Amino acid sequence: MFALLGCSSYQLGPTNGAPSGSRSLQVNLFRNETLEPRLGEAVGFALRRRVQQDGTYRLDTHGDGDIIINGVIIGYTRGGLTFQPNDLLTVRDFELQMVVKITAMDRSTGRLVLDSTITGRSMVRVGNNQNAGELQALPLLADDLAQNIIGRLTDTKW
Repeated sequence: MFALLGCSSYQLGPTNGAPSGSRSLQVNLFRNETLEPRLGEAVGFALRRRVQQDGTYRLDTHGDGDIIINGVIIGYTRGGLTFQPNDLLTVRDFELQMVVKITAMDRSTGRLVLDSTITGRSMVRVGNNQNAGELQALPLLADDLAQNIIGRLTDTKW
């Protein structure tokens, strides 16, 4: 009896009320306003993959989607999380954070259905080469950001 009460607020399928796959998304290349290279491609790839995995929307690759997604990468930061036990100035783990200003526009009406700033995070362990570690963590960071974007899109009422 208590198990049924715990699941009473769960909703099967998309949470925005639309049938699954009834609308399509066109994901444009994100503009990168940071000094870090390769971020736009990583975010675009991760977002397209997340759209396909989620199933709430269809991915439109021919440029005529119902909803047009545009984004600008406005921030990329790294901050120390943990430090070496014997040296409090040497970072052992960094948190990478990427901030994107995203807009979603309904193609048929021209109405802006989402205008938001969304953040993605990932952790990277610093080894002998910090750049290589960050390069390996970039897909994880982009995927976290894409997951947050899709979550926001699926919860938006059109």
